Amino acid sequence: MNTRFRALARAAFFLSPSFALTACGGSSDNPAGSGGTGSASAGSSNASGSANVAGAAGAGDSSQLVGAFQVKLTSGSDAATNIVGKVYDGPIPAATIWEKPQVDGACTLTTPRIPFCEEPCTGGGICVEDDTCQAYPTARGVGTVTVNGVKTSDGQSSFTMTPISNIYQPTASLAYPPFAEGDSVTVSAAGDFFPAFDLASKGIAPLVLTSTNLALKSGQALNLTWTKGAAGNSTIHVKLDISHHGGTKGQIECDTDDSGSVSISAALISKLLSLGVAGFPTVIVTRQAIGATTISAGRVELVVSSMVEQGVSIDGLSSCNKDEQCPSGQTCQSDLSCK
Repeated sequence: MNTRFRALARAAFFLSPSFALTACGGSSDNPAGSGGTGSASAGSSNASGSANVAGAAGAGDSSQLVGAFQVKLTSGSDAATNIVGKVYDGPIPAATIWEKPQVDGACTLTTPRIPFCEEPCTGGGICVEDDTCQAYPTARGVGTVTVNGVKTSDGQSSFTMTPISNIYQPTASLAYPPFAEGDSVTVSAAGDFFPAFDLASKGIAPLVLTSTNLALKSGQALNLTWTKGAAGNSTIHVKLDISHHGGTKGQIECDTDDSGSVSISAALISKLLSLGVAGFPTVIVTRQAIGATTISAGRVELVVSSMVEQGVSIDGLSSCNKDEQCPSGQTCQSDLSCK
């Protein structure tokens, strides 16, 4: 993937209303950007990403994700730790509905459906189902937020964040990695629009993929491997999208234990390929540990994650940013493929 696209994607992840960078997040269009839809109780995190949710006084619907604080490890030559948090007074509406026509083991093929509203949605809302509009919620302050268990570059393991336009980010430079695997990571909000609440998760090791030269072929499974994490500490989310530069026609997502490997079946690969491809197809693998609590508006998560994005090759597909990168007689198309 080209550098400009990566920069735009990273900015979208931190600044969009839904924190929805599909590179970390899956098709659920949720504020956490986490792969799964499960939740964990405040003060706990488990391998499945789900547990009983401990709600604060006046707790709302725990199935509605309304905010997240994300601790994101970025590996590679630009290795860094970033934190961003945002809490809304309601769930984020999703303009795309992801159907699930095929499930195979830990992996699911999803295809997009755009709902249609005959009457245009007013007041800043969007169409979330046929003839059904939903308004966007408002970001709210939750007071001073104290982070514990994430080290700064000068060795401190506790610091505070105050919101700017109701977005929480640290002013201190953060260490990389900022914790050891299994360390306690907590976020405590002093309260403002919402009463005070606490979140807890676990430190994770930076993800290292060990599978290389990934190639997609119809009728052939795709095997992904990585250096496994500590048992019960984290989970793995996989997203395989091979058409996003041409308008996503489908994707495969997997949620699995952090055991070191997962296989995407030949049947799912064949179906995904049949939907269409575009330039620079990738697979994104994310290690994550998630803790959550419920406030009056819904569920708020603390997501600790490490993501690796890797290109995949497809027979007959040449990716490009300009005509000069294409074989003789072909030109670079708007979907970044040579034809």
